Amino acid sequence: MDLEFNIVINVFSIILLFIIYLHSIQTAERKSLQFRLFFYMLFFTALMLVIDVFSRCDGLSQDYYPLFNRVGNFLIFAGSPIIPFGWLLYAYLQVFKDEKKVKKFYLPLFLVFLAHLAMVIASQYTGWFYYIDAANVYHRGPLYFLSVGVTLVTVVAVLIFIALNRKIIAKKYFFSLMFFPFPPVFCIIFQIVFEGYSLILNGIVLSLFIVFLDIQNRSMKTDYLTGVYNRQALDNYLKVKISSSGSSGGFSAIWLDLDQFKIINDTFGHDIGDRALVKFAALLKGCINASDFISRYGGDEFCIVLNTQDQKALEATVGCINAVVKEFNESNSAEYKIEFSMGYDIYDRNLYPSPEKFLKHLDDLMYVKKREMKKIGNDEKN
Repeated sequence: MDLEFNIVINVFSIILLFIIYLHSIQTAERKSLQFRLFFYMLFFTALMLVIDVFSRCDGLSQDYYPLFNRVGNFLIFAGSPIIPFGWLLYAYLQVFKDEKKVKKFYLPLFLVFLAHLAMVIASQYTGWFYYIDAANVYHRGPLYFLSVGVTLVTVVAVLIFIALNRKIIAKKYFFSLMFFPFPPVFCIIFQIVFEGYSLILNGIVLSLFIVFLDIQNRSMKTDYLTGVYNRQALDNYLKVKISSSGSSGGFSAIWLDLDQFKIINDTFGHDIGDRALVKFAALLKGCINASDFISRYGGDEFCIVLNTQDQKALEATVGCINAVVKEFNESNSAEYKIEFSMGYDIYDRNLYPSPEKFLKHLDDLMYVKKREMKKIGNDEKN
């Protein structure tokens, strides 16, 4: 492939990755493993695109081109498993939402990477994967397909894994997870058939762009653990609701806080605490309409925004929440019980002109309820 053409298409791909990165860091939860894995794939793909330019100095014997060609091809082969391994971890995380389980893959994948790296190093003397002749021309070695196989096997394994777990993957994410391998696999096949043309990394850029649009972009507004909206999404949603509402409001909201949540974490561990949060969010979702809005504000706090200003409708939802949680506590065999406090009201623009003031009002109401329940509990003990 022509060096100038390679430079142009790789620069374009790097610019696209940079735009994706800039947009991602504005709203993403940067500490989450999902964002870190996606960022590493963006960064490493951009780095490999730069290296790929040096590996295209094939047949150019003047100046430093032979050195560029050798170093570039060595680094391309050495780093080829990293992006597929990153995708494996990312896909596993999307399916099971368990960072601890994902981290268990680190050591096995690292060992495979080291074994592959040892073969790449050995190829510098044996020509197993590839060799560069005296005229600075690249040639495939007899074990070239073994190196490509590491990537292909990883990609196929991820596809099978996603297909087997399709029932527990959110439909809105399934397409992107299944689609990701196809552009680079197509480019791998193209490269095998037409030696000298390498567009694999550019195919990966296309895949990352699709993932960004369909998963990462959605995830920026979603609480990773519970699957409901996050705090930033709530702030934005309330701003829109308030700006579009009349003086009479037009909506109502419920503020919820899990009681004794720290005790659950301290007694049973954070895994059980996470399950309690997930279960609580699921119970809440079962009490609202599709047009209503639910978010995890942070920690053990949740907020529901209802598209009604009818007091009876609001109290009906509150009653539903109380009923389903009571039923869960009575029928569930888990070690913990879900206890919570609520504050709820219909929005009044004259009293609460900003989201912050309305949320503070709901929080105050919730703490009044919390103190009342604590007093009742103490009276019953006495």
